[in-house]
Amino acid sequence: MRNIVYILLPVVCIFFSACKKEEGNDYKGYPPEVGKIMLNKCATTGCHTEQSKDAAAGLSLETWTSLFNGSRYGNTAVIPYRPDYSFLTYFINTYSDLGPMVPPSMPPNETPMARDEVIAIKNWISNGAPANSGLIKWNNYQGTKMFVVNQGCDNIYIMDAETGLIMRCVDIGTSPSIESPHFINISPDEKYFYVSFFAGNVFQKFRASDGALIGTCNIGSGQWSTFEIAPDGKRAFVVDWNANGSIAVVDLENMTLLIKYQGTGLLQYPHGTGMKGNYLYVTTQPGNFIYKIDVTDIYNPDFNQLSILPGYNSHEIHFSDDGTEYVVSCVGSNEVRFFNASTDALITAVPTGKAPEEPHYAGDYLFVISPNDDVTIPGKMGCVTIINAKTHAFIKNIHTGWQPHGVIPDVNGGKVWILHRNIASDGPPPHHSSACAGRNGYMTAIDLNTLELIPGLKPELSVDPYFGAIMGHHH
Repeated sequence: MRNIVYILLPVVCIFFSACKKEEGNDYKGYPPEVGKIMLNKCATTGCHTEQSKDAAAGLSLETWTSLFNGSRYGNTAVIPYRPDYSFLTYFINTYSDLGPMVPPSMPPNETPMARDEVIAIKNWISNGAPANSGLIKWNNYQGTKMFVVNQGCDNIYIMDAETGLIMRCVDIGTSPSIESPHFINISPDEKYFYVSFFAGNVFQKFRASDGALIGTCNIGSGQWSTFEIAPDGKRAFVVDWNANGSIAVVDLENMTLLIKYQGTGLLQYPHGTGMKGNYLYVTTQPGNFIYKIDVTDIYNPDFNQLSILPGYNSHEIHFSDDGTEYVVSCVGSNEVRFFNASTDALITAVPTGKAPEEPHYAGDYLFVISPNDDVTIPGKMGCVTIINAKTHAFIKNIHTGWQPHGVIPDVNGGKVWILHRNIASDGPPPHHSSACAGRNGYMTAIDLNTLELIPGLKPELSVDPYFGAIMGHHH
């Protein structure tokens, strides 16, 4: 990332000097009313300048461009259009009716910002935090996008996969109460993403380019855990994790409910989903088998059960990128089991951390997340097991942070992002509070070349970041 910053600097300077000549603007790319505040109160000697930013959380406010490089560990200071989730506003605010306040108030040891100054900055961010030229950051973004659902805040962060910077925040759901967005997936053509809610009764469709809501389908009450999108992108199978569970089949083009598979004893605690051709695989937790459902004719599905073994408690299932095998995480036996996708025969079982939940393929590796493992790495909560996806050989266990859960494989970028729920009270305190109740989670990244944590990369997210998805990767 450093090199990129240096390469950009000369271009940035030319751009701003051109602005100066045209508009007599010496506000370093900021609109004048915002530039006055930033340059006189924040980007002052010893504070948020390029020269002294290392002593100021790594955040330079010297130019509009440097603001959007974020602070130390890849933290995003300003999210366009969202002052409520932009932590810069928390530190300058000392007025309880204007949103969250976080000590120490800025500027430190000086008179706090006037009320009208705080409002001016918040209004500017509400309008997209534009540069003086009208440019809004990330508007014509050409990189790889990733999406994170924050289960405790009912929102989605749209993020830059290279840096982990938050580009946009989108409110989701239909109710004022928390609906707990649980799972997210991207359509095969990458034009849309979809979200299911663990405490809601809807299934939602959004445009991937800007997060705009496209449609909402009411699928009834349920603990809608995961879902699978059919290979042609036209239907989704959404699973309700209950003792007497169900599967809602949704027409994704019209966002209508086509049929619901339900009935006494038909689906016992269905949870994880996978799909190969016309076969829908659904795990059962707790349970000692997997459902294999032929959905060639969705109105007349053919249900079969594949036995695993008593007490294995299959949590989640993922197919390899080439579709030749699938892996099942077994919470009850602390292992993952690999199966041949053509014959459903067991290939091998590999030990993992305690109570593994999320297995994810990423290039040549399988990453298995055990969020509540308090044994494998002494004194730490959570463990990530790395397995060779081709040979099934165990490679290592690694601690990436407290309560890891979601995995976002950025194979092209050479890393795997790990989401950390961080809702355990003995986890590390968040860097700052949030616009909604609860402890913020964060993400870290594993280098796919070294299989070690990438140092200095730990972007803070919102409350309970649970699942994520990335463009260009479909399991």
